[in-house]
Amino acid sequence: MGYHRAGFDVVGFDIEPQPRYPFDFFQADLLDVLPNRAFLAGFDAVHISPPCWSESDLRHRTGVDYPDLLTPTIELLAELDTPWVIENVDSTDKLPGALILCGASFGLGARCADGVWRPLRRHRRFASNMPLMGAGCACSNRQPVGVYGNGGGGQMGRGYKATLAEAREALGIEWMNRAEISQAIPPAYTQHIGEQLLLARLVDGAVAS
Repeated sequence: MGYHRAGFDVVGFDIEPQPRYPFDFFQADLLDVLPNRAFLAGFDAVHISPPCWSESDLRHRTGVDYPDLLTPTIELLAELDTPWVIENVDSTDKLPGALILCGASFGLGARCADGVWRPLRRHRRFASNMPLMGAGCACSNRQPVGVYGNGGGGQMGRGYKATLAEAREALGIEWMNRAEISQAIPPAYTQHIGEQLLLARLVDGAVAS
């Protein structure tokens, strides 16, 4: 949605069906799509968010050995001339020097059930073959609103966990269900990235669609 708001025509890919996806969609494994240079030539930019289970701090809580899908994605992107962006959780060590975006720096957050406004932290790393800029972290020492897992509402062991309504407000996403929003990044992040990609193309004298 953020790239759409920035001005892109968006086509989505996922290995799982996504019947609620609002734009054109193809069910496919991106690790199979990326080597198809002729197909990708029809796109102005590529954004990929590989599953973060192998990179998240929560993997230590589950004890599950998740497959590393980030490394092969990075290797395939390195061979592309098309502008690309890859996103993952802040805890990964596979994207050194990547831009970190913070929800609080976009003014994102929610008025929670106890009457307290809490900022959205949700730090995410964005690496690219194009220069990217961001405002940095604005969390300060305030308790953030957490958007993860199922259920929610009130203080949990890891802090304040949002209800679905609070999560939708915090991320600026009104249309997702709980399972979808727990995996999502705010559209404000990708709108910010998308506007920079379009500006770079205009500076280079290219026509962006």
